[in-house]
Amino acid sequence: MAARAYWKGQIRLALVSIPVEIYKATKSGASISFRQIHEPSGKPIKYEKVVPGVGPVDRDEIIKGYEVSKGNFVLLEDAEIEAVKLESKRTLDLVQFVDADAIDVLYFDQPYYVVPADELAEEAYVVLREALRKARKVGLGQLAIRGQEYLISLKPCGRGLVLETLRYADEVNKAANYFRDIHDKKPDADLLDLATTLIDKKSGQFDAGEYHNRYIDALHRLIEKKAKSKGKRVIEDTDEPGAVSGKSNVIDLMAALKASVEGKKKPPADAEEKKAPAKKTAAAAKKPAARKPAAKAPIARKRA
Repeated sequence: MAARAYWKGQIRLALVSIPVEIYKATKSGASISFRQIHEPSGKPIKYEKVVPGVGPVDRDEIIKGYEVSKGNFVLLEDAEIEAVKLESKRTLDLVQFVDADAIDVLYFDQPYYVVPADELAEEAYVVLREALRKARKVGLGQLAIRGQEYLISLKPCGRGLVLETLRYADEVNKAANYFRDIHDKKPDADLLDLATTLIDKKSGQFDAGEYHNRYIDALHRLIEKKAKSKGKRVIEDTDEPGAVSGKSNVIDLMAALKASVEGKKKPPADAEEKKAPAKKTAAAAKKPAARKPAAKAPIARKRA
């Protein structure tokens, strides 16, 4: 089945209009959703709309409300909300261009593939793609879809273009609120060199196919086992965490970084303690076993 376009329209740059189609670039296939089940009957649980002190209510008695203060609501009807929705235009105006790395990663939301609508649009599409690539710029604009207006960016991606919806400023928490207590002094030069060496050693090309969500994989295995066991309880095997040592958790950062760069594994903390008993056991094994005293012969009783 061919993918359905999320949006159809035209990208407009000054007097140039390029007919395009936009498709979702991601999917939510990795997640697993659960339903709540009434165990005695095996049937799914449904929810009723209930008003405290009143009980269940009909759906047509429900309207939307916005809480302006504790317990006080402004009531809005669907028609009033629909009236303020923006008209979905079929034109995306690129109103500004910024450096490709000028947008903080926190602002990016959802990516979409942008393709030319037909062969006639392809020439202008390619010109825009290569112009953005040559200038190392990202196009910005606002797009109204389904009544809402989205801030978007447009940038080259291989042979095509990718549109990404961006978060508005009031949707992003300021980093300073979280990082203000972290000191800004320079780290030790030797430690920094070792950390940089380790990063260089582990650097490579990103391949998303090499990574898997192990939790989702384990859930799939559990569900398959449960289905085959016909309702019996199934416990998925998991690696138990090691016992917590009572000793200090202070790590020599320099030694840890050196070991990481050299590819060595840190020996267990109690390795030295285990050596001594092991030697004693080996030494004990070499000694000949002590002879037991011979059993005394029973004393013969005299007959009367």
